[in-house]
Amino acid sequence: MTQPPRSEGSRPLYAGTRPPRLTEDSPGFLAGIARGWGERTVPAPADPAAAHAAAAHRDRLSAALPGKTLVIGAGQAARRNGDADYGFRAGSDFVWATSCQAEGGYLVMTPRPGGHDAVLYLPPPARPGERDFFASAAHGELWIGPSAGLDAWSAALGLPVLNAAGFGTPATAHVAGASEELNRALSALRMIKDEWEIAQLREAIDHTVTGFAAVAAEVPRAVREGLGERWLQGTFDRHARTFGNGPGYSTIVGSGEHAPILHWVRCDGPVQPGETLLLDMGVEARSLYTADVTRTIPVGGGFTPAQRQVHDLVEASHRAGLAAVQPGALYSDFHFASLEVLARGLHDWGLLPVSVDEALAPAGQQHRRYIVCGIGHHLGLDVHDCAASPYEQYLGAALAPGMVLTVEPGLYFHAHDETLPPELRGIGVRIEDDLLVTDTGHDVLSGALPIDAAGLERWSAAQAS
Repeated sequence: MTQPPRSEGSRPLYAGTRPPRLTEDSPGFLAGIARGWGERTVPAPADPAAAHAAAAHRDRLSAALPGKTLVIGAGQAARRNGDADYGFRAGSDFVWATSCQAEGGYLVMTPRPGGHDAVLYLPPPARPGERDFFASAAHGELWIGPSAGLDAWSAALGLPVLNAAGFGTPATAHVAGASEELNRALSALRMIKDEWEIAQLREAIDHTVTGFAAVAAEVPRAVREGLGERWLQGTFDRHARTFGNGPGYSTIVGSGEHAPILHWVRCDGPVQPGETLLLDMGVEARSLYTADVTRTIPVGGGFTPAQRQVHDLVEASHRAGLAAVQPGALYSDFHFASLEVLARGLHDWGLLPVSVDEALAPAGQQHRRYIVCGIGHHLGLDVHDCAASPYEQYLGAALAPGMVLTVEPGLYFHAHDETLPPELRGIGVRIEDDLLVTDTGHDVLSGALPIDAAGLERWSAAQAS
C-alpha cells in the first residue's frame, strides 16, 4: 500500500499542512514520465500457422458473400464490478477470420472484383511520450506491459493493420452479430474444420484428458481435508490455465445430489465417499479452440449397485449415439439413437407411465423428464459451436467429414424427485466424448478416457493412488 512521501526523519513531509492535490497535469510529472525509456521491439503474439489458416478462412468467407462489405469485431471486456473488468476473450468469429486476439479490433472486408480486400483495425499501444502511456489502463504500456505495434501485427498476420481510432462502420456493411446473413454464413463455414483447426482441438482434448487425471488424483484430499468441489474445480482450472488459455467454459464439478444439476458451476459443496462425482470440463487451447468432456466417477471406491445400474444404461445410450455418427447421417440420428436406449431402459425400470413407442412419439417425450437437455452439439472455438445456424443448417443437416461434435447422454435423478424410488434419487450420470467425423465414420478424440463403469473404477483408483 502506498504511503505519503516522508522526510529523512520520522516526521511526514506534509505534517501539519494539507497535502497538495496530485494531478496528471503537473509539468514536472509530464516531463519526467515522457523521457528516459529505452526502445523495445515486441513481436505480435501470432502463430504463423494460425495466420495462414485465418487467411484461408477469409477466402472462404469472401466466396460465400461476394459483393458485400463485411465487418467482424473482437469485442471488449465486460465490466465485472466497480471499475474492474472481466478478463478479455476475443469473439470467436473474429479469431476464426484473423487469428488475432486483441481487444477492440475490427476486421473489415471490402468487396472488389474476384473477392475482398481485408483490413484489420487495432488500438495501438500507448508508448512513452503519449498521455495514455500512464493514463490508460487498457492500452498504456505502464499498465499492460510492452506490446506489439500495428506494423508488427501487420507483418505477423499478412494483412494491412491500421489504427482503430480511424475506424468507422461503413453504412452498407454487414456486421457480425447484427447481420443474420453474415452470422449464418460464419456458422456454416466454421462447422467444417480444416486440418489446422482439428490439430488445435486434438491438443485441447489431450490436455483435458490429463486435466481429468489431475482432478481424480486430488479427490482423496478433497474428501479427507473437507476441501470439496471447489478444490477440484480449482485443480482443473489451474491445469487449463497452465496448459492452455484456461477453461473453455465454467467447469462443472457435481458431487452427490449436485451431480444431476445440469450446469452445477457453483462447485461449493462437499465431496463425500460413496457418491458419484460428475466432471464436465474442457481446456481451451491458446488458439481458443476448446474441448468438452464429461465423465462420472465414484468417490472413494466403486459404484454402488444403483449407481452402476444408472451408469450402465447411460453407457449403452452413449455407445448407441457414437455408432450413429457417420458421414451422411442426419445430425439428429445420434440424438434419437441415444434417447431410444434411455427410454427403453427407463420403461424397463417402471419409470415411464406410457409405452416406449408413446414416449418416443413427438407428443409423448415422457422420458425427457430425466434428460431435458440435448445429446450433443458442435464443438470448436465455442463450446456450443456454430449456434447461429438455422435448423436446416444444423439440427436438420447431414453430418460431413471435418465436423467436430460431442455426444453426451445422461440421466439426472434429482434428490427431490418423488417419481423415483429412493435408491435412485440424487444420482446423476453423464458421459461425453468429442468426435471428429471422418470420410469413413468417426474418430473419438477423447477416447483415452474409459467410458465403462469398471474401467472408470480402475482409472479413478489408479489416479488416486
